[in-house]
Amino acid sequence: MSTESQKLVEMRGITKRYPGVVANEDVTFDVEYGEVHTLLGENGAGKSTLMKILFGLTPADEGEVLLRGEPISISSPADAIDARIGMVHQHFMLVQPLTVAENVALGLRSGRRPFTDLDVVSKRIHELSEAHGLAVDPSTEVWRLSVGERQRVEILKALYRDAELLVLDEPTAVLTPQEVDDLFVILRHMVDDGRGLIFISHKLHEVMSLSDRITVLRNGRVVGSTTPAESTRESLAEMMVGREVLLTPRKPVLAAGRPRLSIRDLSITGDRGAVSVDNLSVEVHAGEILGVAGVSGNGQRELAEAIAGLRPVDAGTIQIDGTDITRATTASRREAGLAYVPEERMRDGAIGEFTVSENLVLVNHGSSEFAKRGLFSHAAIRKHSEDKVNEYGVKTPTVDTPTSSLSGGNIQKVIMARELGVKPGILLACQPTRGVDIGSAEYIHRRLIEQRSEGAGTLLISEDLDEVLGLADRIAVMFEGRIVAIVDAADAKREAIGLMMAGVLDD
Repeated sequence: MSTESQKLVEMRGITKRYPGVVANEDVTFDVEYGEVHTLLGENGAGKSTLMKILFGLTPADEGEVLLRGEPISISSPADAIDARIGMVHQHFMLVQPLTVAENVALGLRSGRRPFTDLDVVSKRIHELSEAHGLAVDPSTEVWRLSVGERQRVEILKALYRDAELLVLDEPTAVLTPQEVDDLFVILRHMVDDGRGLIFISHKLHEVMSLSDRITVLRNGRVVGSTTPAESTRESLAEMMVGREVLLTPRKPVLAAGRPRLSIRDLSITGDRGAVSVDNLSVEVHAGEILGVAGVSGNGQRELAEAIAGLRPVDAGTIQIDGTDITRATTASRREAGLAYVPEERMRDGAIGEFTVSENLVLVNHGSSEFAKRGLFSHAAIRKHSEDKVNEYGVKTPTVDTPTSSLSGGNIQKVIMARELGVKPGILLACQPTRGVDIGSAEYIHRRLIEQRSEGAGTLLISEDLDEVLGLADRIAVMFEGRIVAIVDAADAKREAIGLMMAGVLDD
């Protein structure tokens, strides 16, 4: 086999421009048969654009793509699938009213044309689900699924099509460590069979574990290529960001204080009418970060919404500093000292059409600081907003810029600045760094630790086990709506936490 034929895919001199932005600039990238080539970079580095070009979702302005040594024009995902290129997208490409089986079958030929043989599809999905530990019901409509279950459907879609080249864009965000290990075994088998795999992940330990080669993008350009043997997590982070990055948060030793959030015997009904939180009790103390670890769909979202006042409680009580807020209004909860960083930042945390300034005073614009006799003090609001933008390092042209035009990391900083600016007694932080780049995540972690040092209690709900292990003082593991164990972070072992997340407990 010639050197040329060993390349499963080559992307040569790829350039893609958008108004005011060069997303990719003269990028050359290739994948050989039988290798995992990781594409690494911060949000906005150009990774997703490059993969959209490969998958036919957007055309390149310059450059060419060679597949199996031959030039190819991929102008649509259908072309990519026909060429045996599969892609698991970071943002789900699913039709919500359709079932899992119908989503998997979309675009596939059927032996019962013009009808789709869903029984055959469902049987194969069951087989793949059991083989890969990606349990999902083929007959369930996608809109009923949790975020984690939808991610599993995306992975199953690609596996179902037996892709020769598979692109995985952040595929492990909602899997337990054991499920990640199982998935990596499957992916390694695929690679051993001669397939090529492009892996995109922010989780550097996964990159080091799975990759054969690593290419780093920064500001749309390739800044270097390396291998796990030649790299460390720290060196990869520095290549991505362009400066040294603190990967493990430094936490001062603190003695936990009085209980600030007390939850007793809490039960909540989920959207599907079943119990999603089942007789749950937990406390969060002053000067403590309590991390909740669990696979998506095990009641974490419903628990957070109940604490925030966005979901009714069937039974049990919630108290902040001794005040019962179980059925209080959201305003009363804030007055009691609660701040809330929601899981879905653009749905629940910020209003995209509003300016940065408007979002920064969204929850306290009626306070005496910003309003006098029913009239806004625009000068006070602007000064407050500019101070917060500077304090939290929000990258925005002005405080009058629409929030929707900011990057995900900067939108998250706006939300953090607003919520922490009121000096809360309890911070409810849900997926605080989901989808943000490594530099922004480092900053958000530092702010959470500062909040801890100031005596607040923080309930951190995250599907990123590294984040929980790095930030939490104690870790509560949720499975099927219950807290099945609470362990001190100093004694926590990744493997043991992962097993508990899957419902496996020591006798």
